[in-house]
Parts: sequence; structure tokens; C-alpha cells
Amino acid sequence: MTPVALTIAGSDSSGGAGIQADLKSFAALGVYGASAITALTAQNTMGVSGIYPVPASFVTAQIDAVFSDLEVGAVKIGMVAQADTIAAIADGLRRWAPRHVVLDPVMVATSGDRLLAAEAVDALKVLLFPLASLITPNLPEVAALLNEPVASSEADVERQGRRLLAMGCRAVLVKGGHGHGAESIDYLIDAEHSIALAAPRIATANTHGTGCSLSSAIAAGLAKGESMETSVRNAKAWITEAIAEADRFAVGHGHGPVHHFHGYY
Repeated sequence: MTPVALTIAGSDSSGGAGIQADLKSFAALGVYGASAITALTAQNTMGVSGIYPVPASFVTAQIDAVFSDLEVGAVKIGMVAQADTIAAIADGLRRWAPRHVVLDPVMVATSGDRLLAAEAVDALKVLLFPLASLITPNLPEVAALLNEPVASSEADVERQGRRLLAMGCRAVLVKGGHGHGAESIDYLIDAEHSIALAAPRIATANTHGTGCSLSSAIAAGLAKGESMETSVRNAKAWITEAIAEADRFAVGHGHGPVHHFHGYY
């Protein structure tokens, strides 16, 4: 069977993040990508100038259309925008029961623009976290989800990660890209383990879509039958290379995109 992954997320008109980054990530890793769009954004490398949510009923229609025809091996969820959309996604996941769900709790864009309504944060935690195989927050997102300061030590990261686990997800990947030091260290935390995954920190402004692309790469691995740890390790290595090659592009005047197809050109 052809491995298939579904992304449920917002559209980025500049092509660097969101649905566009997800589909590029799936394709680069040999997985067929399908999509259900939750919101349209008017966006470029310098910021978000507009958000147009897709009606929740039409998000449902897209999800049902995909699952009723395609053999979806994994789902990636990104920008969900608002509470009624979250409820529609949760209903769809319960109806179709995909084996793997990777949830990237997208709250703020690389540019600093807010992508999740403040009143929708609780719905995200209550309705979607319990359905997720893995959630992939960065350090500031973890802090915002828990209403705590940003973690400043490995012990803080693990404690916060376990607080998120208690909300019902099966595993948490706390991303360390917003940290400091020569290495960017992510922590994969589940009920039994905490695994530190380190990679060299790369000096570049071209990081637009990094979180979207990493979570999609993990979903791609799961769709191909990889274990969670293997999928996360492979995705971490792939996104590190995509960031390292990002400066080969000259796209836009702000935070440019990573190079999804660095393995091909």
C-alpha cells in the first residue's frame, strides 16, 4: 500500500508553513499527502496579515471525504484556529479512529502573530490532547499551555512534559529550538521514558515552517510503519538538514522557509 498521511491545518499563502509545508514534508519523505484546511491565512515571510477560518462543517466534510476513500496511516494536526473547529476535528477523529495522530499545538507563528484564539486553548487541551499519539509543543508553547514560566533546565522540561502527558496524550515532544546553547535539544517523553535528542544549533533566520515540517515528518514516518521513537529521530535529523540548507534559498524578506527538498536539489 502507498503510505498516506492527512494534514489538518491552515493554509500559508507564502508556501513556507501550514498545509503547504506539511505536503512538501510528506512528499520529501515518500508519503502521499492529503489535506483538510481549517483556515486561510494571508501570510508571507514577514508576518500574518489576515486569517479567514473555514466553517467547521466544511472541515468535517473534508475529513470525511478523505477518510471515506483513502487509507490514512497517520494524521498531523496543525493550526486549528477556533473552538468549533477543534470540536469538529475531535468528532472526526473519534469517528474514523486513525492509528496515529500527531498534534502540533500551533499558537503563535514564527513572526510572532497569534494563530489560535485565546478562548480555544482549553478546547485544544480537553478535546484533542486525549486523542493524540504525540503532541509537539516548543518551549514557549509548553509554558503557555501550562501557564508557567518557560523551562530553564532539563528537570523543568521533564516536569512540564509530564504535566502535559497527564492531559491524556500518549507522548510529548518538547522542542528545544527556542532554547540556548550550541545544541538544540528536544525531549521525547512518554509514560516510561524521557529521551534527549540533540542536534547542532544552526544560525539562520530562515526557520519559517520548522514546527509544521517536523510534526509532518514524524507523521510521515508513522504512516510508513516506523515506531514513535524512530519516527521522531528520523524527523529530527531531516529537519536539521532542512534548516542547515535553508540559506540556499532566497525567498522573501523576513523569516524564509526551510529547504524541504534538500535531498533532491
